[in-house]
This record gives sequence, C-alpha cells and structure tokens, in this order.
Amino acid sequence: MTAFLVADGGADGPRPLTTDEANRLAITRFRNYQAQGRAMTITVPGTASGLTVTGSVDYRRKVGYGVVHGTGRDKSSDGLIQWTPTSVRVRPMTDAPAHAPASPPRSGWYDRPLLSSGSALDTSLSIALGLGGDRPDNAELLPQNGAAWWGREQVDGRRVDVMTGPSSPDRSGTAGNVRYWIGSDGTMYRVRVSVDSQPEPVVIDFDTHAYVPVEPVPGTTPAR
Repeated sequence: MTAFLVADGGADGPRPLTTDEANRLAITRFRNYQAQGRAMTITVPGTASGLTVTGSVDYRRKVGYGVVHGTGRDKSSDGLIQWTPTSVRVRPMTDAPAHAPASPPRSGWYDRPLLSSGSALDTSLSIALGLGGDRPDNAELLPQNGAAWWGREQVDGRRVDVMTGPSSPDRSGTAGNVRYWIGSDGTMYRVRVSVDSQPEPVVIDFDTHAYVPVEPVPGTTPAR
C-alpha cells in the first residue's frame, strides 16, 4: 500500500498553531514511542536516482530494519539493511524482495558506521530513528519557535493536519524544514524533511504495510 494525498478543502496556511494543534504536534513523536514501533517507507532523494527503504523502526530500542531498492536503473544498493543511531549493517542482494524477511539471514552482512554527513541514505535513516521520543515535546514552545499550521489533507483516507516543526535548537531559521501530516489523535502519518545538498526532501510514509517487530541481525547485541 502506497500512501497518497488529496486536498481536503482546508484553507492554506501558514498560520499560528491552535492550542489543540500544538498539543498534537507535541505528542506525535511520543505516539511512535508508545506504539513500540511503526512500519514505514522511506523515500531517499538522489541527484540521479533515489532509493526507497521499506521496513520498520523499533522506537524503544532505536533500531530499524528493512529492504533497500533503487528507484532508477542502478540496483547496486539493493538488499537488506539494519541500522542504529551509530551503525549500519547491509546485506546486498541481486533480487531483493518487496519486504524484508521477519528473521534476518544469518550471514552475508557487512558493517559500517552510520555517517553523520555526506550520505543521503544515512541522513534518511537517522531522521527515521529520530521520529520517536520517550516524552512529549513542550507544546507551549513549539509556536514560539516557529511551528505553524499549513492545511488539511487526506492520507489513505485519513483526515490529517499538515504542520511544520519549529527551528532546531542549534540552528535558527530552520522552522519549516520538517513538515508533518498528523491525525486527530496526534498519530504521525507522513513526514517530509528538507536535507542540505539534496534537491528533493526525504519523505517518510507510515503504515504502508504491516509492522514487523525488529529482530537483531544474528551475532549482534541489540541496542538498549
């Protein structure tokens, strides 16, 4: 199932968040943490051809697992992937499945550090892990730091509000770089993030398939 958007007749923003909207934005990452994990499809931008990662993230253990597919003719990155905030394990496959097997294969994995810059894939993986938090954000500070409401749309039949996040604490003027599609209970259904040096944003669609609990790659110790 691929997420899609249709206009829902709401007036276009931006405008300041209402109290209810600020509260929903404040709890949206906490909702992911409460759910333990979420299934998602990550669209990774690229100058020539991008990638998609179809998988799941466990927000309690901060680990993701899925399958990578090239969106163009280049299939060199295709295969399974598991990642944490500091490391990436990849298992190249010439004929990668649509969905990663529930239990990771026991062999064929390669380890590397997760890069903090210079890799659109690693940036996208890090963003996906960061969309869960063990406590709500401060709803009062969000509007003060530039968070705003932009409109109403539908994602796979669900009515959502589109909101932009506040400026990063360490980077003023970045309000609006992250856009959220949030349901009436604060559930996150889509996120779009502008990335430095990339012409297109990272897009993360949630609930595109059934969530599968993330099992560690054999021979590794899961993060706690």
